[in-house]
Amino acid sequence: MLVNGIMIPVSAYMTNRIPTKWLYLGAITIFEIGTIVAWTAPNFGILLTGRLIQAVGVGVTMPLLQTIMLSIFPANKRGSAMGMAGIVIGLAPAIGPTLSGWVIDNFSWRDLFGMIVPIMALVIIGSFFFMKNVIETSKPSLDYLSLVLSTLGFGSLLYGFSSVGNDGWTSATVLSTIIIGVVLVVLFVIRQLRLEHPFLELRVFKSFEFTIATALSSIVMMAMVGAEMVLPLYLQIIHGMSAFHSGLTLLAGALMMGVMSPFTGNLFDKYGAKRLAMCGMFLLTVGTLPFVVLTRNTPTIYIVFLYAVRMFGISMVMMPVTTSGMNALPVDLISHGTAVNNTVRQIASSIGTALLVSVLSNVSSNNMPAKSLLKETPFSYKTAALNATLDGYHAAFWIAIAFSVLGFAVAFLLKHKSPDAVVVPTDDDKGGAK
Repeated sequence: MLVNGIMIPVSAYMTNRIPTKWLYLGAITIFEIGTIVAWTAPNFGILLTGRLIQAVGVGVTMPLLQTIMLSIFPANKRGSAMGMAGIVIGLAPAIGPTLSGWVIDNFSWRDLFGMIVPIMALVIIGSFFFMKNVIETSKPSLDYLSLVLSTLGFGSLLYGFSSVGNDGWTSATVLSTIIIGVVLVVLFVIRQLRLEHPFLELRVFKSFEFTIATALSSIVMMAMVGAEMVLPLYLQIIHGMSAFHSGLTLLAGALMMGVMSPFTGNLFDKYGAKRLAMCGMFLLTVGTLPFVVLTRNTPTIYIVFLYAVRMFGISMVMMPVTTSGMNALPVDLISHGTAVNNTVRQIASSIGTALLVSVLSNVSSNNMPAKSLLKETPFSYKTAALNATLDGYHAAFWIAIAFSVLGFAVAFLLKHKSPDAVVVPTDDDKGGAK
């Protein structure tokens, strides 16, 4: 996640500098190299190196996918196009954890990487013969100071927030990396606003629709990713499920998001993002509310259903809102808008996870019974400890509900119009946006 988050801001520069075909081929080749390194790793250090190399490729590929889809389709068809992309983005995380758990239970961990190698080889060959250059390139100069500030700033922020779950908010490492990250990101922003040809065009935030869309999608990420971290812990700790079975429990909801993406994309093309986002945030809130009263005896099918409702709501928000924000930008700023949107969402998901995990940990710890009870009445201690853990999960889901309610309010700020009504910016508008 750390390397992925670092590479996303760089992707805008690379998209404008390198022809589409060769950038995509380079990214997936790097991913293939990382996969082979991980597959053949003799120790953990080499395995980690392979994973980091993979993240470099993914950090370029994901925003590039969105930029390509948004560039080759007109505004009134981008919802359907992004919906099709959402199948891939939605189904892969849905199948991944369950498939990984099954492979590890029945085969070697190396097979997780080994089975990807031939698939990626076919993708590389197919891309070489069929991929076309679809994004107009220029020759922007690389501002090395911006690259350094971006890498260190966003990397430090992501590392700090991702360490909260293990070290807590008061850890010197967490506080120092977050503070350093904030300072470097502020310096990065100041430099981008002063450059005539910025490394990452932050003036995309001059578009109100883009700003609201980015804020809303980030809030959804905080509600979604944080809860996705907490819910498997509940299933494994309270229900005693294995990692494989907890992933299987959440599979239906994740599949729901992938399957619904094309349909919500078509609805966006007809009605715009506002009504979809409002309905989606309402469903996300309703689907999360029952989680604050989970018990040790809550039926698994009940959790499956509620999680599916949550993901159905998210499918009505993520792609439509993202597409709405990109539709508000000139075509030549889409690569920058995609990079900015994905970067903000990555940081938001790290913050959301850090908040929910820290709330879960702190509330559970504060409500734990005294150790003396363990010697006196072990059964009572076990019951009280389990209730304390449940209190932590309930508190964490209240935070997730707060995010979804906030998102519901923000959805009202979206413009109420379909993509057919999007005004294509003139050359003067484009010049003003730069």
